Amino acid sequence: MNKKRVVLAGGSGFLGHALATALRARRYEVVVLTRSPRERGDGVQEVAWDGVQAGAWIQALEGADAVVNLTGRNVDCPHTPENLRVILSSRVDSVKAVAAGILQVPQPPRVWVQAGATGFYGDRGGELCTENSSAGTNQLAEICRQWEDAFHAAQVSPTRRVLLRIGFVLGRESGALPVLSRLTKWFLGGTVGHGRQFISWIHLADLTRMFVEAIERPELSGTFNAVAPAPVTNREFMRELRRALHR
Repeated sequence: MNKKRVVLAGGSGFLGHALATALRARRYEVVVLTRSPRERGDGVQEVAWDGVQAGAWIQALEGADAVVNLTGRNVDCPHTPENLRVILSSRVDSVKAVAAGILQVPQPPRVWVQAGATGFYGDRGGELCTENSSAGTNQLAEICRQWEDAFHAAQVSPTRRVLLRIGFVLGRESGALPVLSRLTKWFLGGTVGHGRQFISWIHLADLTRMFVEAIERPELSGTFNAVAPAPVTNREFMRELRRALHR
């Protein structure tokens, strides 16, 4: 009997590694689409794709239980016009490529889970944003809006679709937390600015479980905020980090 298969587009990064591990533990076959495929010793297969157009990689979509698109240039860079262009194109182009791939296979994936970002809401201060809140007005919010628009515009019925707007992901091995931890250990972990900026955080383990639930629960569709229920301010977050690291 063939294993259930999940295809992770752009799955070679921080979140992709965690999700692949969780899926393998649940006895899924995992295929990662990446620009630089390599042999791995953890049972995960890597297949080449360019994140722009359909290619031989679409064979992995045939009969798959799910495709999860995590592709996108890291926003942790100077927000120059060129970098913003690449951030946008890496997201929108990959969504269009996945949609094109789904349309070209006789038995398309049962569900498409798409990564988004809470940056969609922009800088709203202390306003509580739900999935029905409007998009923000800054540059990153506009990128998130166009990213989501590309996903919603894809005509891939009957594939079920789920969009997760991901917040500030906390994990020990990668992401922002190790960087902030190093700074704090060097006694540089103070409050940034006025410290009232809210951080809608989520632990990597909880986010991974959200992706698994989106894959496995057929009643889930639409847009979800992938964050913990209790956001904190920058002042509160850094104070707790200093306390945890004895600084």
